[in-house]
Amino acid sequence: MKTEIIINVASHESRIAILEDGRLAEILVERAEKERMVGDIYQGIVTAVLPSMQAAFVDIGQEKAGFLHISDMPGSLGSMVEPDSEMRGERKFQANGKPFASIDEVLKKGQELIVQMKKESISTKGPRISAEPSLAGRFMVLVPNGGQVGVSRKITNRNERRRLRDLGHNLKSEGFGLIVRTEAGGKGDRELRRDLKQLLTTWKRLQKQSKKSRGPKLLYKEMGMTSSLIRDLFTEDVHRLVVDSKREYKRVHAYLKGVSPELRKTVEYYGDTRPIFDAFGIEAEIEKLAERKVWFKGGGSLVIDPTEALVAIDVNSGRSVGKRGAKQDETVLKTNLEAAREVARQLRLRDMGGLVVVDFIDMNTARDRKLVEEEMRQAIRRDRSKIRHSRITEFGLMEMTRQRVRPSLMSTYSEPCPQCRGTGHIPSRETVLACIERWLKRSRAASLERRLTVRVHPTLGFYLLENRRERLKAIRKSTRVWLDVESAEDLREEDYRIFSRKRKIDVTNEVQT
Repeated sequence: MKTEIIINVASHESRIAILEDGRLAEILVERAEKERMVGDIYQGIVTAVLPSMQAAFVDIGQEKAGFLHISDMPGSLGSMVEPDSEMRGERKFQANGKPFASIDEVLKKGQELIVQMKKESISTKGPRISAEPSLAGRFMVLVPNGGQVGVSRKITNRNERRRLRDLGHNLKSEGFGLIVRTEAGGKGDRELRRDLKQLLTTWKRLQKQSKKSRGPKLLYKEMGMTSSLIRDLFTEDVHRLVVDSKREYKRVHAYLKGVSPELRKTVEYYGDTRPIFDAFGIEAEIEKLAERKVWFKGGGSLVIDPTEALVAIDVNSGRSVGKRGAKQDETVLKTNLEAAREVARQLRLRDMGGLVVVDFIDMNTARDRKLVEEEMRQAIRRDRSKIRHSRITEFGLMEMTRQRVRPSLMSTYSEPCPQCRGTGHIPSRETVLACIERWLKRSRAASLERRLTVRVHPTLGFYLLENRRERLKAIRKSTRVWLDVESAEDLREEDYRIFSRKRKIDVTNEVQT
């Protein structure tokens, strides 16, 4: 597979596109007012300890307190519980029958501790934090307060794994754990030692800063989006990296000179006057991300509906009719196989996470369902986020969970509609008129005056005065109120305001609705 990284740097935002075989596979966006915070390390103060949830809230100086679960506590305490356990009031027990430590036995209100952000604030939820911080380098990850040496699972050669593990044991300091990253494959003692030295220096500087003063504060800022991507993704597997900023181009070259000088030849500067994302056909793809319906080559389509609880994806056959003479089952299978690949791509492209439910076209045989499951399994392997999926049920449904560490891409590119408030619908004109009529009847019961003016959105005003004058007459007759209608540009289509003609004031709130 041919992989390319395209970087666009503007005055207010940086964008990184990852292309696979010329097709957009991933888009990353960072803006000055909304920098990424995953990986940042803070000094925090415990504000609340909740034994019933086996969790605590920690003030880290952000708008919302961080959520710290017992499974994210350091050392043996963190290993006492299952990572995915919610621990809702339950205590885990050891083999000897003794209970594991409760959160209130190790944390107290007002206690200071060093924590790292694992997941940014999403919607109404605050950030998820860990009391087991780690520092990532090009070849290694330093784990303070740890003692183990691990090797990336992506390194599959047994001899190489053994060599790197032995090298890690020789390099690690007392009281620190190490994880050898994929990029360390084939590297020697010199490169790994230099990487580790930088990480240890950073950790010592961080600790020194934490002792200077009390209170919540940022101790360590993770690399910017471009730098962290170069560190984590730019390997020999990348065909080329193209950037349209001379400053960023020089920074990338300077970084690679110290860690992987052989990769500098694949870095290119783009100096054309035409925008770089237009030249590579990326801008048009980004514009499609706002669309609810996604078509794929075979003629089928996906309908993607993100909700508060989950992301619902419906697979439709659309224009897919299959080859002449093909059986219906063959056409359905072909459409579902293509849909599985596109679902995996869209989840990664839009950076959607949490619970995902995919409604495939019904398949009659278990064999076809297994083929689609295997296609999905292969497609999600390219995703850097952790994904798990269930088998397809008899109703054609597949449940998936995708690791979510930050709000989706759409939250960066869009805002909830002020008209519909995120529902996708607003009350119909007849519904608004019915609400006005009910208000007038309540006002009559409350003995308000009988000459009033209603201000509505111009669309409703035109509808009422030009097309439905008989409706206005009916309202006047049923409520026994002489009602005048005025248009107001500042009102939303579903809103209305009632004014007293006698007192010349807004009386909308004088009547309980």
